[in-house]
Amino acid sequence: MDRQEKREFIAQLSAVFADTSFVLVAQNKGLTVADVSDLRRRMRGAGATYKVAKNRLATLALDGTRFQGVQPLLKGPTALAWSKDPVAVAKTAVEFARTNDKFVILGGALGAQTLTPDGIKALSELPSLETLRAQLLGLIQTPATRIAGVLQAPGSQLARVFSAFAKKDEAEAA
Repeated sequence: MDRQEKREFIAQLSAVFADTSFVLVAQNKGLTVADVSDLRRRMRGAGATYKVAKNRLATLALDGTRFQGVQPLLKGPTALAWSKDPVAVAKTAVEFARTNDKFVILGGALGAQTLTPDGIKALSELPSLETLRAQLLGLIQTPATRIAGVLQAPGSQLARVFSAFAKKDEAEAA
């Protein structure tokens, strides 16, 4: 990379850090090309981005952002992953780390909060954004369903009473 390419890379990475809410730092020492391709495919499937970056350039891009707390983690062969949905990145990284011993999660940052590997694991155990939305929608719909049931109950009870009177009148007439 020449100087101009480095400046462009730092500017792109700074723009990403300004736009995202979560950054994960992992050690990728010893991963094969097939492993990295598999991890990138999984990250893309989760709506995340995985990038191997030079530590010095990543440090420069992190300057002045809310993710400065991850700068000490940028030592040795490291990679960054980010997404607007923090749970998706954490889940994907933790699942991949379970199946591949060479991929080690070093930590991350959720906004200005720096996370340890245990914090990343705890984040991965949360439900995803889509699941939370579905649960919230279910909670919102439940009261409406109950109200409809309560409003229907008197009418159906009245219908059963009228039906019972009608059957009684038919029985007496016969």
